[in-house]
Amino acid sequence: MNPDSGEWRAVAFLRAASSLLALLLFCAGLAGPAAARPSPAQWAQSLWPEAKAAGISRQVFDDALGNFQPDPDVIQKSQTQAEFKTKIWDYLDMMVSEERLSEGKEAIAKYGTTLARIEARYGVDRYVVAAVWGIESHYGHVLENPKLVRNTIRSLATLAYSGGRFARFGRQQLIAALKIVQRGDISIGAMMGSWAGAMGQTQFIPTTYNAFAVDFDGDGHRNIWTSVPDALASTANYLKKSGWNTGHTWGYEVVLPAGLNTGKNVRTLGEWEKLGVRRPGGQGFPRPGDSATLFMPAGKNAPVFLLLANFRVIKRYNNADSYALAVGHLADRLRGGGAFATEWPGHEPPLTLDERKRVQQLLTAKGYYSGDVDGDIGSGSREAIRNFQIANKLTPDGVGNRRLLRQLQAAR
Repeated sequence: MNPDSGEWRAVAFLRAASSLLALLLFCAGLAGPAAARPSPAQWAQSLWPEAKAAGISRQVFDDALGNFQPDPDVIQKSQTQAEFKTKIWDYLDMMVSEERLSEGKEAIAKYGTTLARIEARYGVDRYVVAAVWGIESHYGHVLENPKLVRNTIRSLATLAYSGGRFARFGRQQLIAALKIVQRGDISIGAMMGSWAGAMGQTQFIPTTYNAFAVDFDGDGHRNIWTSVPDALASTANYLKKSGWNTGHTWGYEVVLPAGLNTGKNVRTLGEWEKLGVRRPGGQGFPRPGDSATLFMPAGKNAPVFLLLANFRVIKRYNNADSYALAVGHLADRLRGGGAFATEWPGHEPPLTLDERKRVQQLLTAKGYYSGDVDGDIGSGSREAIRNFQIANKLTPDGVGNRRLLRQLQAAR
């Protein structure tokens, strides 16, 4: 559900060529001979019995899929998504950036009363809710840029029609999305999200929306696209129903004593404390009876953590340790906490604002980027970085760091 890890902004010639090639290959018969393959219109009509059985009216169905044509960019993305592992410190630099911190503090100041009401109703820490919002959509700013979003119905229909690895997912989510339109929560044209169907400010897929979205502003509609109260309350409701422990945190950064045997990595906080595990600064643990898991994402000589049950709840949103750590750390920073006490080994300082602008300028000059040169290395910039890395046979991690800047400066 994370857009900053998603692929949303079109770049110039290379992207257009890749998308066109993917569409030509697709239409030429990726799933069999062209003569045996239904047209998009035929395929859409074959879906009608399933939609009807799910309670979708013929009018809604025809409005949604009557003129369906696959989105070539969605096809290209679904076929070329690379699997790679971003170093955790690079991921945290992106997710807990100075921009997210400053924008997050502004958002909390603006919606502080709403967040307090949501915390009171659902028992979920307001700063965690705000952190999820910030990581998923830059506090809603992603949806303000038409270059960064796609129509959800068309994206999901494209995935379902493609016959590729996302086809089953696309079909399931498409029916769920039609139910949302049928209910009247949002129009077809206003249902916007990522290429893979994650929607709105909090990046819910349709089935998650149907199960957990709420109408917090009381207007009779569950609207995670333009209603900030609905979007944030839906996130809190999801976390609460996933097992959030009210009044508890996600975990603690800790310092290990020399020679600690870490063979058993699950103990109570009190047991860890008796073994000499301490929080930086020497603070104690508020609930020594809580079970905690030792987490060393980069070894003993890097930041080390004791993770609590709420960490696993955050992972229900995105099942990645790095994501949950980013949400927890961003929440702590928005609350007024500081950076990690221990440095990541081999970690270069993040790029300055001027250096990030230089990255975008170089990507623009080389034909990979067509967005604003504002120093915000968001989803569009990262996609341009990946295209540059692919073209130059580098690991396509999309990370904007000092190594990338040196590579851009050295490239012809």
